[in-house]
Amino acid sequence: MPVTKFRSAEEMNATPVAGGPVDDFGRFLRHCARFRLIAPRSYPRGVFKFRDVPEAQAARAHDSFRRSEQSVNNLLPNTT
Repeated sequence: MPVTKFRSAEEMNATPVAGGPVDDFGRFLRHCARFRLIAPRSYPRGVFKFRDVPEAQAARAHDSFRRSEQSVNNLLPNTT
């Protein structure tokens, strides 16, 4: 994109916008789709009750580890 100098704010507002909102929205959708492929989120369904705080923290750590393994496996090529 070239650099343009303006003498006044009126001249700046009169210039057409480069690109368009349609292109920007399409780019946004492509980035969203790419992000969903790289970092999928799969949370377990339901409500969980724990006896104490360490048990809840262990469950959270286990689930976050499982999700990180899943996202790494999605990045690796399928060799089967």
